[in-house]
Amino acid sequence: MILLTLSTEHVRNTVITNEQGQIIYKTETPFKLFGVRTTTIQKIKPNDDQVDVLGEIEWHIFASSKFRYDGTEVETKVFIPKRGILGRKRVCIGPDSRPYRWDLKCKVVVLSRDDASRTEVARFHRATLGIIGRKRKAMLEVSPEVAHMMDTVIMTFIYVEKLRKDKENASRSSGAVLY
Repeated sequence: MILLTLSTEHVRNTVITNEQGQIIYKTETPFKLFGVRTTTIQKIKPNDDQVDVLGEIEWHIFASSKFRYDGTEVETKVFIPKRGILGRKRVCIGPDSRPYRWDLKCKVVVLSRDDASRTEVARFHRATLGIIGRKRKAMLEVSPEVAHMMDTVIMTFIYVEKLRKDKENASRSSGAVLY
């Protein structure tokens, strides 16, 4: 497995490093009191320090958010639509033309093939404080079989983890019990 470490669980403002400690992705979302916020996802080529904008996510509250990448703009409801009664599944077609599905679980997000095999290809591990067990930073574990589409995995991960975190915060503030 490929282990990517996040500097913080706040995925809209984080630095993602590879197992060698090299920065490979960086996300930034400038604060805005009102209006639309946009997360810029940068890709840094290791040993080169070349920084390219991989894409952007334009966050909307009442309308569909938007992905911008490779000179295109697509609404999230088209690119990675909801599935399931509670909208806790998001599906997309990868650059390899295969279907994938992010499951927004209670505490984590998991990416798997959206076919009969349901093979898990990525999983987010939240940071732990080390009170029980070892202290660990937040990590995204990615299968080598989807390494060819790492950019898509990262962009969609940022999107679904932010949605999952919003649902968790909403449940917490309403006093609802998480399942």
